[in-house]
Amino acid sequence: MQDAAAAEATLGIELNKFEAAEPDGCRTYFLFRNNSDTTFEGFEMSLAILDSNGVIDQLLTIDAAPLPVARTTLKLFEIPDLACDRITEVLLHDMPLCKPQNADEIDCFDIMELSSKTTARFAK
Repeated sequence: MQDAAAAEATLGIELNKFEAAEPDGCRTYFLFRNNSDTTFEGFEMSLAILDSNGVIDQLLTIDAAPLPVARTTLKLFEIPDLACDRITEVLLHDMPLCKPQNADEIDCFDIMELSSKTTARFAK
C-alpha cells in the first residue's frame, strides 16, 4: 500500500514561460508543483540548453530550493547570451542535489514529471 502512495507522489516541473532578458539572454519561468509528501530543502537541477540547431549551447545548474510540500512555487532563472527564440530544448540531465527536509539525499528522477508551455521541449 505504501508503494502505491509513493508512486502517486509527484513533483511537477513546468517550463512555463520565456521572456527576453538583457543583454541577449532569456529569462525562464519554472513552476514547481510539489504534490509529494516531502518538503525539499535542497533541489538543484543541471540543465543542458539546446539551440535552434539542436546543439548544446550551454550547461546551467539552477537551485530551486526550498520546495514546500503541497505548494506550487514560481522560480525565475536567466539563460545568458541565448535568445529565447533560439532555444529548442531544455534537457534535465543531472540532479546534483535532491534533499528532503531532515533526511538524506534521494534520487528525484522517478517522482518528477516535466512539461513545457513554451516553444521549447523540456525533457529528462
